[in-house]
Amino acid sequence: MTAFLRRPAVLVGLAVAAVLAVVALVLFEPWKLVVDRTVDEALPGATAPAVPVGEGPKSTAAAPAGPVELFRGELISHEHASSGSVVVLGLPDGSRVLRLEDLDTSDGPLLKVWLTDAPVIEGRDGWFVFDDGAVVDLGELKGNIGSSNYPVPADADLSRLTSVSIWCERFAVSFAAAALQPVA
Repeated sequence: MTAFLRRPAVLVGLAVAAVLAVVALVLFEPWKLVVDRTVDEALPGATAPAVPVGEGPKSTAAAPAGPVELFRGELISHEHASSGSVVVLGLPDGSRVLRLEDLDTSDGPLLKVWLTDAPVIEGRDGWFVFDDGAVVDLGELKGNIGSSNYPVPADADLSRLTSVSIWCERFAVSFAAAALQPVA
């Protein structure tokens, strides 16, 4: 048996197999399928107390309004079974935040939160459409379980960016997506 392992072809084959195993581990990050990252961020823009203004002792300004729901959608599964809600909130200071609520999906390599102009299509046909048009990358997914907030850039046109994808950048596939509907 030891003579067999000393043959150059066997040694080269073992070296190639070891390199391929390392490359597969780096690319696929298989441990992420069994390890969850839980996040529980508070709802942004908590209401502040009234601030006295004016001349009289009883003069006060109204407290700033809390966050206002602008858009909402429910996640559908694509590459991985997923559930949760997506809400775009308008904050009292005029900024906007995309909030993933009660997210439950698989973790994966290089997962991003994207605002896009692509339609949300159920099934396998919807897995690959999100990188075909306009995309605003809101950053890496903070956790695959729980609720998290992502600032929306001021110049993001939400009348055109009508969907959200949890996008696996490494494999160019959507894990989950939601169509954003205006809240009346």
